[in-house]
Amino acid sequence: MIGRFYVKQSWAVILAMKLPIKNLTSNMLNVLIIDDDEKLAELLTEYCSSYEIVIDSAQLPSKGLEKLKRESFDAVILDVMLPEMDGFEVCKTIRSFSEIPIIMLTARGEVMDRVVGIELGADDYLPKPFEPRELVARVNSIAKRKPVETGLMSFDELTINRQQRIVEVQNREVELTTMEYQLLLLLASSPGKDFSRDDILNQLKGTETELFSRSVDILISRLRNKLKPLKLIKTVYGSGYAFVATPKSVKP
Repeated sequence: MIGRFYVKQSWAVILAMKLPIKNLTSNMLNVLIIDDDEKLAELLTEYCSSYEIVIDSAQLPSKGLEKLKRESFDAVILDVMLPEMDGFEVCKTIRSFSEIPIIMLTARGEVMDRVVGIELGADDYLPKPFEPRELVARVNSIAKRKPVETGLMSFDELTINRQQRIVEVQNREVELTTMEYQLLLLLASSPGKDFSRDDILNQLKGTETELFSRSVDILISRLRNKLKPLKLIKTVYGSGYAFVATPKSVKP
């Protein structure tokens, strides 16, 4: 209770002291925040309006999920500590029906929380309390990334249908998480190229941080398991990882 109160008080102080600079972008972004801290949602709504970001909020995960299915948003800001279900479960549920960018928030800031969030499909992670201007920058970054190119990528016994987001190994469909799928696309788009952990993090997340280095190894391990019996991802010692299959065709 004390820690929770401290986070709320910190937010009141941080946002009250920040005077937003006028944003130069012209496109409004619609963002949903799922957080039981009503005061935080109110403060963010006021602050983000100066950066052409419209905030809608839900204090309960069930209400947030209803809004996502009924309305159109450009990104979701999702707290980890929530009533009804935690943010990880909410993230997993969202990924079952939507590819909307997700930024997860936590007052704990533990590395494993971040790793779990990424594994479940979160696009970014921010510990509380944080600078509101940083949140704005991250929202703009993930909401405006280019969508995945559509088309078909074929390798020996592996097919990636980018339009339908279907991966098949030996004519058997394989279920991948969002991050696993994005990792496979990244590696498969440049067969034979060595990708360091930092390369992978920067491509998938758009940020540079050593805190997530271990999550790359976890993602690689899980992806390898799902691609079995194929052995398509090679460890390049001292460098990183490489996709070793030869493409049969790539159709736009």
